[in-house]
Amino acid sequence: MTTSASEVPSFLVERMANVRRRRQDRRGTEGGILKSRIVTWEPSEEFIRNNHVINTPLQTMYIMADLGPYGKLGYKKYEYVLCTLKVDSNGVITVKPDFTGLKGPYRIETEGEKQELWKYTIDNVSSLAQPEEEEREQRVFKDLYGRHKEYLSSLVGTDFETTVPGALRLFVNGEVVSAQGYEYDNLYVHFFVELPTTNWSSPAFQQLSGITQTCATKSLGMDKVAYFSYPFTFEAFFLHEDESADALPEWPVLYCEVLSLDFWQRYRVEGYGSVVLPATPGLHTLTVSTWRPMELGTVAELRRFFIGGSLELEDLSYVRIPGTFKGERLSRFGLRTETTGSVTFRLHCLQQSRAFMESSSLRKKMRSVLDRLEGFSQQSSIHNVLEAFRRARRRMQEARESLPQDLVSPSGTLVS
Repeated sequence: MTTSASEVPSFLVERMANVRRRRQDRRGTEGGILKSRIVTWEPSEEFIRNNHVINTPLQTMYIMADLGPYGKLGYKKYEYVLCTLKVDSNGVITVKPDFTGLKGPYRIETEGEKQELWKYTIDNVSSLAQPEEEEREQRVFKDLYGRHKEYLSSLVGTDFETTVPGALRLFVNGEVVSAQGYEYDNLYVHFFVELPTTNWSSPAFQQLSGITQTCATKSLGMDKVAYFSYPFTFEAFFLHEDESADALPEWPVLYCEVLSLDFWQRYRVEGYGSVVLPATPGLHTLTVSTWRPMELGTVAELRRFFIGGSLELEDLSYVRIPGTFKGERLSRFGLRTETTGSVTFRLHCLQQSRAFMESSSLRKKMRSVLDRLEGFSQQSSIHNVLEAFRRARRRMQEARESLPQDLVSPSGTLVS
């Protein structure tokens, strides 16, 4: 967003406009698209008039009192509203404030040189309605609100999308929040979601990748932070076919690649990272640590600074174990890397399944899948604890090695 009238698109914007595929040609699939739009972003005047509330013509009358002192009657500042009466086209009368009844009288305090306190009551002195009239009034109200409810239901539709038996639908509303701790400025993030090859699928129109805008960094403490606030959405389906398998189900993985762009339109890879999507629904804030491949020597760093460009991964899934890897051991021997910054994601995860219903037969069919998902979540928590323990142990060893030997050695003596 810019306020300059002479602003022109940058080189990156023009290139990224061709890379980002807009979701325009959506081919409908059964159970994939809602029957009508729930949210209307640009409502017309007629739409607002017909859908917001039951809009009926009103006639309003005010009962007022002139509470001015003697000799100063007729001034607007001494006029006060005692009661407001509203009558609509259906004959409904609204009185505000309400009739006094068993409550105490209403109070009005005047302002001016001499403050006065006035008390008044509002009583209903009309004759009571006959039972036939009350019954007719209730029928009119019931018919009116019933027709309006049917009209709203026709806008939304009566069909509720349900998944097939034995399937789990994962819907994610995500946001690329920020990136921090990187060497260069003007950052942008390329990300994509990799679905496991077994039991997972996504609609044909679904886009599982995206590229953020280029964002300049700002200093926040000791780090430079780039705030993107870039939203993205995707959905996927997990269909459990083989109930005899005892292995934990694989879960989708979110990969990200952080790049920087300088004044001469040269880009550099700042880091790669990945994170497994949460297996539990709700709000999750994830911080993904990144790294980048590097070459030894001063020449590589000079080339990176002056010319731009750096070592890149041909396959981003190589950040972790690629989904196409079929061997027993994946060797990264000889790959030199450097720890860089981190990227923060905010994910709102929703899960839909017939197993969540109260039907015992459907719940029994998906019980093994949900139990394995729970076991997968517990296994992920244990893995995170072990990783934190290894990092703390490594920091302790590094701190121990940096101390002088006479402090580390048990035979060291104190000299006064």
